[in-house]
Amino acid sequence: MSQNQSKLTKNTPFLTILASFLTILAIFGISGCSKSGANEKEQMIGFAKANNITYTEDPSGVLYQIITPGTGTKPTVSNTITVTYVGQLMNGNQFDAGTITYPLSSLILGWQKAVPLIGVGGEIKVLIPSSLGYGPNANGSIPANSPLYFEMSID
Repeated sequence: MSQNQSKLTKNTPFLTILASFLTILAIFGISGCSKSGANEKEQMIGFAKANNITYTEDPSGVLYQIITPGTGTKPTVSNTITVTYVGQLMNGNQFDAGTITYPLSSLILGWQKAVPLIGVGGEIKVLIPSSLGYGPNANGSIPANSPLYFEMSID
């Protein structure tokens, strides 16, 4: 037996254990992500039901209810928009409110999905999964991995 074959034979138990460990880690990592996503969606649906929001689900995972469709051309991600909004966490705590004017492309992805659904004068209620909000990053009083709720109108 060559010297390289001897080393490989001696390391086989270690490699087997390492491969098993990595497989188990991958399985738990994948199931952990899906549980987290499912729990987040359950939170969003629960919030919608508790607040009488009759929602439509966008393929992105955003849940929305158009209150007033608005008029005129709907904004695109390349437009600058003026929006009046109130933002809340799923526990009902308000984290922000106001009127802003920004390029839509510089705002969170959830807004980029929801705002183009209405025109000027339009109003919408939006539940945004954390992956389309601030994700694993806390932002001010918004904890990491928080789904968000907004009431918005385009001015």
